Amino acid sequence: MALNCGIVGLTNTGKTTIFNCFSNTKAQSTNYAFSTSKSNIGIINIPDNRLFEINKIINTAKVVPATVEIVDIPGMAKGSSSGEGIGNRFLADIQQTQAIIHVLRCFDDDNLPHIEGSVNPVRDKEIVDLELQIKDLEIVERKIHRLDKIAKSGDKNAKKGIEILNIYKEHFENFGSAKTAPVDDEDKKYIADLFLLTAKPVMYVCNVDEASAVSGNKYVDQVKEAIKNENTEVIIIAGELESDIAELDDADDRKAFLEDYGLKEPGVNKLLQSAYKLLNLQSFFTAGPKEVRAWTIKKGMTAQQAAGIIHSDLERGFIRAEVMKYDDFITLGSEQACKEAGKLQVEGKNYIVEEGDIVHVRFNV
Repeated sequence: MALNCGIVGLTNTGKTTIFNCFSNTKAQSTNYAFSTSKSNIGIINIPDNRLFEINKIINTAKVVPATVEIVDIPGMAKGSSSGEGIGNRFLADIQQTQAIIHVLRCFDDDNLPHIEGSVNPVRDKEIVDLELQIKDLEIVERKIHRLDKIAKSGDKNAKKGIEILNIYKEHFENFGSAKTAPVDDEDKKYIADLFLLTAKPVMYVCNVDEASAVSGNKYVDQVKEAIKNENTEVIIIAGELESDIAELDDADDRKAFLEDYGLKEPGVNKLLQSAYKLLNLQSFFTAGPKEVRAWTIKKGMTAQQAAGIIHSDLERGFIRAEVMKYDDFITLGSEQACKEAGKLQVEGKNYIVEEGDIVHVRFNV
């Protein structure tokens, strides 16, 4: 289960600078509005030191971290839906993603003019929210049109679908998002195939100056106040500073750079941790002579379901899972020691996999 997120934001927020901090795929970043003509896609390794601690014990051939795919669409502007700027044309690129990272400009820079003439992250958030709502309105209206033809033949399900979709339509027209539409969970099946943008969980990234990297600033405070009733988090990242750190090849140099600014870890780590929390995800590990690998699953998944994330054959032919807790494995120092201490458990298909479990699946197909 790969984690994938889309990045949105007004033009000149530093959105692509932050994307470049995360990704091995470096995108062009300029001081000019609407200078980008395509979405950028990057694959990012999720930092997890536990993989390397496991590898110290078993000395496997390679270490394979979990990954996240990030889609960075061109900067948006007020009126994108009616032709201003270019970002709205690419919103379809993030329809298949699981979550949205909304980058807000929370820094002053006379050399980087704001498209709205002043720095105001709350206003910027509202502008982008509106563009996403308009995009969703278009999508819903198209489906209503499709179902209308079917409903005329007497199809009851199509009629019910139109009824529910019209609730969403009215909600969008009143500046609401899909998440807050007054629709029962059972009836949300009528929008499941639409991948509505405003139905996705959102994380807010406040892009700040170097001096505000640790504690934020007045703009961050404004954002926190504006979203206090939303089920989300605000991540503070100094994009330019993180960009400088990302250019360093040596891990010790990166650590020293971070410490100089009072930071414990790169902003990307905080963002990915927030994404996992928001999407109710967790990691488990497989470890053998060929590789140590991290896998991403939904919390609450069974051992059989987790086996299917590795390969469909493992889920289909699942017999049992041999499970060690990460802390037990590191403390005792080997699989054999875990067995002898009674810390290797044999679990059936209904075992709920926990964060950090080291799992070996026995199967037969």
